[in-house]
Amino acid sequence: MARFVDRLRRAGALAASVAVTGALLGGTATATAAPPDRVTPTVVLVHGAWADASSWAGEVSALRARGYDVRAVANPLENLTTDSQSVADFLRTLSGPIVLVGHSYGGSVITNAAAGNAEVKALVYVDAAAPAVGETNGSLSGSDSVLAQKPKSELFDDVPYPNAPEGAVDLYLKKDVFLQYFGSDLPTEVATRLWATQRAASTSAFETPSQFAAWETIPSWYFISSGDQIITAASERAMAERAGSHVTVFDGGSHLTLISHPDAVTAVIQQAIDSVQQA
Repeated sequence: MARFVDRLRRAGALAASVAVTGALLGGTATATAAPPDRVTPTVVLVHGAWADASSWAGEVSALRARGYDVRAVANPLENLTTDSQSVADFLRTLSGPIVLVGHSYGGSVITNAAAGNAEVKALVYVDAAAPAVGETNGSLSGSDSVLAQKPKSELFDDVPYPNAPEGAVDLYLKKDVFLQYFGSDLPTEVATRLWATQRAASTSAFETPSQFAAWETIPSWYFISSGDQIITAASERAMAERAGSHVTVFDGGSHLTLISHPDAVTAVIQQAIDSVQQA
């Protein structure tokens, strides 16, 4: 718990960076109220590794301007099983239908957290992993991913942490990897701030097998950036196909298209919301 609280404190600076990103990159949403005669779902956003909940700042602003309740929740980034349980516990505090959205590793988390919750009516994967039972997040980046092409020593700075499982360490993306591959379509100044304020992710998060595959029974939408070099478009297409997802391919972008082009991501989330309201 002390480690988690410390992570939340360290993550605070990232919120300011993302707010600046919005000002630099634009993407202002039109204020359109949610239809009053339909059940309105709550949108829950789950961030991925080397980020925090503020990475959803653009989508939160856009969806709130349209009249939707939105929650961007903290993802511990420690272990897929316990991270998913943390999100699942949060979901049970909500009433009414839920549209559950995950970015990157957050996709693996929502795949597990939604299992058994009848209120989760739609899953949205944003440049994300959607594992089957038994698969690990780390196995789904794709053979052409920079994570598969470069040795770990060139990708990460390893940091031990208290009470870690045997062999587990925290991973921080190296600066050149963050700027060139992770947030390659962001202004250098913005990407550098995000690198400096990144949250570490434990190796356990990427190595824990998925226990559930909620996309087997819950309708899903997939936002794929063709320029993603962390989880490649080819890998995401394969996962989307087996899940029977509604697919939107964004031309260009990066693994952080949710920050650089929040309106494009919001449009896909809106598709899921519309489907829930029309059901």
